[in-house]
Amino acid sequence: MFKSIRTARSFYTSMSASQVKFAAPKELPKVLESRRPKQSPEIDYSTLSNYRSFEVQHSALDLHISFQHKSISGKVRYDMRCLKKENQIWLDTSFLDVSKVCIDGNPVEFKVEHRKEPLGSRLVVNYQGTLPEVFKLTCGFSTTEKCTALQWLEGHQTSGKPYVFSQLEAIHARSLFPCFDTPSVKSTYSANITSPLPTVFSGIAAPTDKPGETYCFAQDIPIPAYLIGIASGNLVSADVGPRSKVYTEPFRLEDAQWEFDGDVEKFIQAAESIIYKYEWGTYDILINPNSYPYGGMESPNMTFATPTLIAHDKSNVDVIAHELAHSWSGNLVTNCSWDHFWLNEGWTVYLERRIMAAIHGEPSRHFSALIGWNDLENSISSMRNPNRFSTLVQNLKDGTDPDEAFSTVPYEKGSTFLLYLENLVGGKEAFDPFIKHYFKKFARQSLDTWQFLDTLFEFYADKRSLLESVDWETWLFTPGMPPKPKLITTLADEVYELADKWVSNAPVCHSQEDFKKIFSADDVVKFNSNQMVLLFDTLVQGSPSVQSKNIDWSQNQIAAHSLLNIYRQKSVESQNAEVVFRVFRFEVNARISQSYSKLAEWLGTVGRMKFVRPGYRLLNSVDRELALNTFEKFKDIYHPICRAMVKQDLRI
Repeated sequence: MFKSIRTARSFYTSMSASQVKFAAPKELPKVLESRRPKQSPEIDYSTLSNYRSFEVQHSALDLHISFQHKSISGKVRYDMRCLKKENQIWLDTSFLDVSKVCIDGNPVEFKVEHRKEPLGSRLVVNYQGTLPEVFKLTCGFSTTEKCTALQWLEGHQTSGKPYVFSQLEAIHARSLFPCFDTPSVKSTYSANITSPLPTVFSGIAAPTDKPGETYCFAQDIPIPAYLIGIASGNLVSADVGPRSKVYTEPFRLEDAQWEFDGDVEKFIQAAESIIYKYEWGTYDILINPNSYPYGGMESPNMTFATPTLIAHDKSNVDVIAHELAHSWSGNLVTNCSWDHFWLNEGWTVYLERRIMAAIHGEPSRHFSALIGWNDLENSISSMRNPNRFSTLVQNLKDGTDPDEAFSTVPYEKGSTFLLYLENLVGGKEAFDPFIKHYFKKFARQSLDTWQFLDTLFEFYADKRSLLESVDWETWLFTPGMPPKPKLITTLADEVYELADKWVSNAPVCHSQEDFKKIFSADDVVKFNSNQMVLLFDTLVQGSPSVQSKNIDWSQNQIAAHSLLNIYRQKSVESQNAEVVFRVFRFEVNARISQSYSKLAEWLGTVGRMKFVRPGYRLLNSVDRELALNTFEKFKDIYHPICRAMVKQDLRI
């Protein structure tokens, strides 16, 4: 974090020659300058804290996990330095019980203000006189049953023992402990956690006097509060690389180890060759229970992941490449507010695909981008408010919950934008030096889009005319789909050809025997899971080829049944959640009513929002009563964030 707030230009001019090797940029194009904030990094409006008045030099957590009371209690201590003269400290809280506040060990007055949805309740700490330049702030607290940061699971929801895990992004850290809950504030962390069950944390394990009861960790690289990750349960581990382990419940360990063994180190080395050396020491993976709401969460040193990654064919390990890439984009270099979330996720998807290309070749990168493009189209078409939430740079200054803006847009629109810039400046060879420069320049800091743009124009000063030709308004501020990139379609062409063949024959064949004369399981025997995903995406959404036209599968049910029967092993029998979901979407699109109850049953086995949310929307589109009854049946197994989003999707 910058120690003071400066405009973008004054920031560059104040840095020494050794810090900046490029001249300060001229003004950006007018469309960008007209929107430039008064200061950079831009103010985060998703926090109630007065974070700009302080620097947090270190944060120490002393926590106790109680499965009996389903609470985490303890204290947090901040080593702080004043940047302005203040007699109050404002921290973020949400549904927390705050019991005591001390400054330099002395109790002080404090007040938890009335809740301000959705941002929580401001904790106001009063100090008699002006705060000292350097001091220690300690807060005692306990989580409550309304805590949105934690999910508590009973033994019947796991392999037999209770379990708890945290999910703090975007603004849920304030529900776990009082904090400056903004990505603009970074500090090192230490944690002492007592629990009756094995515990992991977003740091490196440190020695403890009470092994098996107290778990100690250190995080020596400054991170924002949302990156804190805590989980406790019946956890065991196994090596999956020279600096990597996988943690999970015992019954999943063998499958998890097989799924990731050997690949993680390849990913790390590929990333290091593209950016620079991995700074965090270890890279471990935690496979959470079914209810985990995301594909993964990039908690430093300990990626939290969904069990849907265990596909039994290594076809979903690219999610680990994504979370690993966050070690640079998001964790080291961080968006200053959720308006600029694309700086975290767009860069990460871009780097994830570069990592996969380094291992599997450039066509695989472009193939992944094709699937991402389809996901982006689906995401925007299903948005309740696409005019607001499908822009690359968001506007959450009215206090909107960042979770409402969460979508595929920052991921796929952001990565497409970076791919466009890569091609614009001359390809990977011309863009890679910028990657290294950007991540070194902003390492351990938080920034906004204008600082990214200033750095881009600064680095490519000799290509300014090219950069000025960019339609910045469309890319950054216009809702909807971005300009479509030119992609290598080698791995997709045979998928499109097969989809076209089905679309052409669906209306003219009248029995499964007719289809079996034309199609066979050999059509897809060499397809990997991602190609099967693209096949079903194309059958539902249409192919870019001239021949293909969208057809109504509900009017061609014999064709739909035949396809699923002929490709049964690679479709309905697949264990890859990405394929499973696409098959359900195809069946619902074809109005195969027998699939509705199967989809409802499947929604009780997954908690990943990528599948749960569109799954309920699909079910709701054909049988609202079944959708509502299914949600009522399974709602308690979902994470609070997931539960709230599904309620919103179903308009409950």
